[in-house]
Amino acid sequence: MLNLIISTIVFFIAAWFLNRYLDEQGIPKGMTRGLTVLVLASLMSWGAGWAVDWTQGKIEGPQAAQASGDLSQILKAANQGQP
Repeated sequence: MLNLIISTIVFFIAAWFLNRYLDEQGIPKGMTRGLTVLVLASLMSWGAGWAVDWTQGKIEGPQAAQASGDLSQILKAANQGQP
């Protein structure tokens, strides 16, 4: 959840700075510029989210994957509810 919040904040900050930088460079606003800002801000946001996940993994330590156990429990519960 923390990576979602951080990456969203990073996206808007990166988009603002990229637009400001491109304005200073005199690059006209248009579809190509907008798409470039979107892609670069998305990459920065993705990188920030990855960094948060990596940091949380280092702090919390390795944890056993329990996805298959959780899925089997969900399926058992779903089958019990059916007649």
